[in-house]
Amino acid sequence: MAYSTISKPSLHFNTKLYTGNASSRTISGIGFQPDFTWTKNRGNDDNNYLFDAVRGTTKYLISDSTAVEGTTSGITGWNADGYTLGSSAGLNANGVTACSWNWKAGGGAGSANTDGSINTTSTSVNTTAGFSISKYTGTGSAGTIGHGLGVKPDFWQVKATSETRAWYGWHKDLALGDVINFSSSGAKSTDTSLFTNTAPTTSVINLGNSVGTNNNGITFVCYAFAEKKGYSKFGSYKGNGNANGTFIYTGFKPAFVIVKIAEHSGNWIMYDNKRNPHNLMNEYLYVNAYQAAASDSEGFDFLSNGFKMRNTFGDANTVNNKYIYMAFAEEPLVANVGASIPATAR
Repeated sequence: MAYSTISKPSLHFNTKLYTGNASSRTISGIGFQPDFTWTKNRGNDDNNYLFDAVRGTTKYLISDSTAVEGTTSGITGWNADGYTLGSSAGLNANGVTACSWNWKAGGGAGSANTDGSINTTSTSVNTTAGFSISKYTGTGSAGTIGHGLGVKPDFWQVKATSETRAWYGWHKDLALGDVINFSSSGAKSTDTSLFTNTAPTTSVINLGNSVGTNNNGITFVCYAFAEKKGYSKFGSYKGNGNANGTFIYTGFKPAFVIVKIAEHSGNWIMYDNKRNPHNLMNEYLYVNAYQAAASDSEGFDFLSNGFKMRNTFGDANTVNNKYIYMAFAEEPLVANVGASIPATAR
């Protein structure tokens, strides 16, 4: 039996739904102080706005864009149970339905990490939940940055904040030297000038000399994740092209899942347990698209121990194609050795 390392996942990750009112307000009920808040307008076509405590309040990046870091009256502060939301029309327009996905890192801006050849300006890390946020300045020469996780990361995304660049990332079920990015629907590619074909270690990520991840004098942010049993899973599966689709075992009841076809063009598709509290889950959003939430007659099922395709989407379940995913738990299948009640299906 695979017991969870985290008995209550909602103390490290949680989704929050809200309706905009065009006024500054507190969004509460998250259950912890977030360090990374990803917000999305569900009701209207709009961007995905990403805020974190390392870069500071009001500063955002857009996952569906190559744009530089911007400033808005979006997240103006974090607190012990959520965050303060400003009057930004993109996040808090009157009557608009919206959602945020929230992760706990180290509880604030963090401090410099000197494990790599390139010191981070600041790294905020949650080793229990396997998540860190790092800010660094590129040198133009291949080097390493410390991630602080204490174990090898399984997934990361890097974004230049002070110049226009795409997002660039890696997933453990891709080959070393492969790259896949949030801001594009494109297939994975190989470019060892972005990330070298040297495996990440328990302390560092290996950067090439590309302007995309290491341009001299340019600031970057890196979001890095490591799998934790019963809480998070980073893996891959083969689609079967059938509405009675592939089942993916995670070892927990999922709260949030992102899927991306690896070797062909296709969107990063997102489902969560708050927008879709019951199976069949058919409201989806895209990481890489300026688009409102959409729904379909097909979708996903979240189960007590994983998730199952109930679709024939090119973005999630075409026959024999490889898909990568990241998933976070609502509830572990079995919380710990002493637990007597396993997770139940929805």
